Amino acid sequence: MPSTRSTSPKPPASKITLEDLRGYAIRRSLFTPTTLPAALRKMGYVQADPIRAPARAQDLILRHRVNDYGEGDLERRYPKLDVEEDALHNYGFVHRDLQLLMHPRRMRRESRVERSHPGLLDRVREFVRPRVTIHPRDLDADHGRQSVTNYWGGSSSATTHALDWLHYGGELRVLRRDAGIRVYAPARHHEGMPLAGESAGERAVHLLERAVALYAPMPRASVRQLASMLRYGAPHLATELMDRRLIERALDGGGLRVVVVDDIEWILPRAERIRGDAGNRVRFLAPFDPVVWDRRRFEIFWGWSYRFEAYTPAAKRKLGYYAQPVLWRDFVIGWANVRAIDDRLEAEIGFVEKRPRDAAFTRELDAELERFARFMRTSRKPRITFRR
Repeated sequence: MPSTRSTSPKPPASKITLEDLRGYAIRRSLFTPTTLPAALRKMGYVQADPIRAPARAQDLILRHRVNDYGEGDLERRYPKLDVEEDALHNYGFVHRDLQLLMHPRRMRRESRVERSHPGLLDRVREFVRPRVTIHPRDLDADHGRQSVTNYWGGSSSATTHALDWLHYGGELRVLRRDAGIRVYAPARHHEGMPLAGESAGERAVHLLERAVALYAPMPRASVRQLASMLRYGAPHLATELMDRRLIERALDGGGLRVVVVDDIEWILPRAERIRGDAGNRVRFLAPFDPVVWDRRRFEIFWGWSYRFEAYTPAAKRKLGYYAQPVLWRDFVIGWANVRAIDDRLEAEIGFVEKRPRDAAFTRELDAELERFARFMRTSRKPRITFRR
């Protein structure tokens, strides 16, 4: 059997430095703040997380990229935006033009609802088809309160899982949320709109290009991992996404290119130049922010390991329940645990090494606290403590 490994020659090492890559990564991701629709279109995807400490991940991500953004603005404005709650490599908010690369989403496995309650999925499908909106409680009277084992080993509503499955399959969309609960509607926005003439392989390449554009520059090993994770959003493209030649096809097709720095191959959009710096600014980043999402890149760039510890037992936490990486210029120098208590923002900050003592850092740290306080709509002066 012939090898599936690429035989393409390794590109020559460039004169680009790791410092250049860091500045480029920060500048391109933390672009000049714009409107919410424009930021969502530019990013294509924002990862979501239900933990609110002090705000949800999607809001913490967007506050750096949207002018005058306030906590909860995405959920409030969602019904009028060109984004959909959907799966990409993780669950989040996907711009509709990117979503089209994953639909129609042909399923390769049977739902756990169908395995445990044969026929329930079809009954729910018939129930929701003629309706304009569907709240999970609407199904209780007709379909009872059957349960199914959830992903964490507990028990939850089988009809809720059925709605989730129909949403994942593209038959339903999230219309809005009521008190955090998804309210669905039949999904018709992408009917008849697949990218005509594209093969599965071409769609996989384009999907990878869009995902890499969100997190670039990425080490080649991280791109392979990302391609594997994209099977969550495009299960019907699993074979193409797992093909070891996928990256080479994306490189040969012109959408991506490689630069070599310190013997590591970095992959980035071909059309972009590696230039720019991070500027003199302090930022508290969400654990899932594109700047810090790739933990492999994080360690290469900043020389220490950041771990999300919300699901780590309290006694074993080193950074904190929802520690946000602290970016100063082009270095992540520590972490912040932020809370809003009695209309006041409180931040406890720890550092990997010594706390910067220069006036510029102090001034920019205060400015970030003020921005965060406006985002959280707190009115009392923020309070900060430093971890010893």
